[in-house]
Amino acid sequence: MTKELPTAGDQRRSQLLRGVLDLCLLSLIAERPRYGYEFIEALTESGLELVGEGSIYPLLARMERAGLVEPFRAPSSSGGAPRKYYRLSEAGRAELEHGRAVWQGFTAQAGRILTRTTHGGTTP
Repeated sequence: MTKELPTAGDQRRSQLLRGVLDLCLLSLIAERPRYGYEFIEALTESGLELVGEGSIYPLLARMERAGLVEPFRAPSSSGGAPRKYYRLSEAGRAELEHGRAVWQGFTAQAGRILTRTTHGGTTP
C-alpha cells in the first residue's frame, strides 16, 4: 500500500497548525486533564487529523519543561498500567489566554487581507 503525497493544501494546513499546536493542546488540557493519545483523538475529531504522536509527545515534554503543564499519573480506565496525564499550571493558563488573544488578533488581521475582493489587482 502506498501513501499518497500530501497536497499543497495539506502542507499549508500542516504549517499553520504547527504554529498553533501548543495553543491547541493547552486549550484541550483546559477542558480537562488528558493523556497523550487523547490529544490525537481530540484533534482528529476537530478536523486536525494531520497531527501524529511524533508531534504531540515532544511538544508535551517541552511544555512540561517550560512549566506550562503538570504531569500526573492516574489509573487507566481500561484497567491497564497508570497513564501519564497533563493538567494546566497557572503559567499554562496565562500562556493560553495570551496565546488566544494573539491568535484572535492575527486571524482578524489576516482575514481582512485574505477576504478582500480584487478586480484587476487593486481594491479602491
